[in-house]
Amino acid sequence: MQANNFLDRVKIYVKAGKGGDGCLSFRREKFIAYGGPNGGNGGKGGDIILQAEPNLTTLQELACNPHIEAANGEKGGTYNKTGLNGEDKIVLVPLGTVIKLNGETVADLTKPYQKVIVARGGRGGRGNQSFKTKNNTAPRIAEIGQKGEELTLILELKVLADVGLVGLPNAGKSTFLTAVTAARPKIANYPFTTLNPNLGICQHKNTSFIIADIPGIIEGASEGKGLGHQFLKHIERTRVLVHLVDPSGFENFTPLQTVKTISDELKNFDKKLAKKPRIIVVNKADLEGSEKVFKQIEKKFSKKYPVFLISAAARKGLAKVLDEIVKTLMQNPIKFEKPKQEKTLTLKVEPFFTVEKLDENRFQISGKKAEDFISMTNFSQPQAVQRLWGIFKKVGLEKELLKQGIQDGDIIVACGKEFEWSGAEFSGEVSALPERLGGYKRRATKQERLEKRRSRRQQKFDL
Repeated sequence: MQANNFLDRVKIYVKAGKGGDGCLSFRREKFIAYGGPNGGNGGKGGDIILQAEPNLTTLQELACNPHIEAANGEKGGTYNKTGLNGEDKIVLVPLGTVIKLNGETVADLTKPYQKVIVARGGRGGRGNQSFKTKNNTAPRIAEIGQKGEELTLILELKVLADVGLVGLPNAGKSTFLTAVTAARPKIANYPFTTLNPNLGICQHKNTSFIIADIPGIIEGASEGKGLGHQFLKHIERTRVLVHLVDPSGFENFTPLQTVKTISDELKNFDKKLAKKPRIIVVNKADLEGSEKVFKQIEKKFSKKYPVFLISAAARKGLAKVLDEIVKTLMQNPIKFEKPKQEKTLTLKVEPFFTVEKLDENRFQISGKKAEDFISMTNFSQPQAVQRLWGIFKKVGLEKELLKQGIQDGDIIVACGKEFEWSGAEFSGEVSALPERLGGYKRRATKQERLEKRRSRRQQKFDL
């Protein structure tokens, strides 16, 4: 992992595909009776799927291409032909990626090729053949495809490793990783050489495990100081911590103080980290005074942690440390948590609609279900408009609007559209429709048409 391409946190914008529109058509063929409606349904919009890929190690590609869209469903056709579904968009992310929405964790991809649908495509609109009934044998209604979900997600990468190397800067973590694995991180004789986590696979006595070199942690790292604060989260998934100690200390800290400093920072960041199995390794055994420091640390911490003296640069004492790591890993196998089962199941039921009075003559209608009905209604089809308002009347929208004091000429705002309210009294017939809904006048009722005919006859009789 190079310093210029490692990213462990990105923001992405996902947009699932829109459903295809339903088709409005009728079968008209010579010598074939009772043709009827034959408009097919639209296809479903494509989903956005995130998949864990073992070969990826960074979120760099998503940082460069944060806008992700899936294909739309195709429109339905004549002869009851259903439109093709939109192709799903599969996005590859590294193992250990955590998906967050509005600060809450939605999914944690910890298994190879694990998938999760983060945005679902809209359903296809129904064609007019779906609305055929015995009372309406020739419906002129076709739905518009439902819009796909649009979300803004935060992706965080937490490195998956069995062993985590921790310690103050310049303790020799990168040298240790190079000595026991094939990884080749940058090594230099100055602090903060490692700017990003490095991974390596170690093979010891027929046991293989992954070691992660975490950038140097300093005092106050859990509060945001230094480089380590942004990488402490990568230690959360490790099973064993190997704490490397520089026998010459670090700045004003003695070797004993460095051990306590790291312990405090781990505890302050997450109490679970302080409880993880730990191995203390005094590095740089070739330095003068290292033996004395080793005995001091062993005397104080040997009852709680195994303590070793090594020289990572000279490859001395590594076997004993690796033996202890293998032993500790065997004693702490990977735990798979079972999903918690709640005693009582609580269902979150959203209201079909909500009405809000914006000002004296404007009313706002909101609610996902209500907005879906509005967005899928083709307002160029009078029957579709009648059906929409009939649904709203059944669910009590008319009653709620009248309760809030709506009057003739007032404006209803819903789903980016504006409707003019007309008709203060509702009889339960089609007259419940506003006079102008989406630019189209309502169709006269049967009673109104009869009255009009009588009026014409009377006029002829008078003449």
